[in-house]
Amino acid sequence: MHARSFVALGVLAGAALLASSSLYVVNETERAIRLQFGEVVETDIQPGLQWKIPVYNTVRLFDTRVQTLDAQSSRYLTGDRKGVIVDSFLKWRIVDVTRYYESTAGSELAAERLIAPRVDESLRNEFGRRTLAEIVSEQRDELMTRPIDELNMALVDEMGVSILDIRVKQIDLPTEVSNSVYERMRTERQREAREYRAEGKEQAERIRAAADRSRQVILANAQKEADILRGEGDAMATAIYSEAYDQDSQFYSFLRSMEAYREAFSNKDDIMVVSPKSEFFRYMETSEGRR
Repeated sequence: MHARSFVALGVLAGAALLASSSLYVVNETERAIRLQFGEVVETDIQPGLQWKIPVYNTVRLFDTRVQTLDAQSSRYLTGDRKGVIVDSFLKWRIVDVTRYYESTAGSELAAERLIAPRVDESLRNEFGRRTLAEIVSEQRDELMTRPIDELNMALVDEMGVSILDIRVKQIDLPTEVSNSVYERMRTERQREAREYRAEGKEQAERIRAAADRSRQVILANAQKEADILRGEGDAMATAIYSEAYDQDSQFYSFLRSMEAYREAFSNKDDIMVVSPKSEFFRYMETSEGRR
């Protein structure tokens, strides 16, 4: 009884071991190939539970999700002979697991080592066809169209991988070029600043001259009007004085003498040497001014 139990357990263990080595699972994000002594005998095995002959068959699983390859910065020469430093990345994925296995032995590192030089060459050629102004303009998306199409067609046939997208992260000028460009920009801005200052100074001079001219015209017109008003006022005053003198000449003479006395004696420190019999003091003797 015990011997039979051990035999049964051994059979069950052998069956379990055989099943575990015969069955395998392909996930949704994977594709597989089955090999027979290193030769591909079944390709593009779909997700699910699959089986193989132990020892006789081996299975290789490959991740078919989109992969990212961050390329190293490279220096390219544009169509107008300008050097630029380009930092880019690309998106790729496996579309033919058999060709991918045959060309890379299933190594993702080996695949990236094969893809990177091709991308670099394609970008170098594309940058060489365009000027720097075109590259940094809105044509950047168009710049990537040709490399994507060319590389995708070539690498699908050669490696079983599809190039989904190539993007330029950054475009810089080499240090020596950047310094010269910044210096030219600085010189250009200084020249523009000088031009703006000269134009501003010229406009300021014109405005100042126009203001001075307007001021002189306004002052001259004001002086003219003042002289006219002053003349008219003097004429009116003279007419009034004449009319008043004609009404009472004696009183007018007395009033003028009183005003003259007030003006003459307003400062107590003044000394006058005048004869008391002079015409100036005639109203000091009598109110009629008679001698």
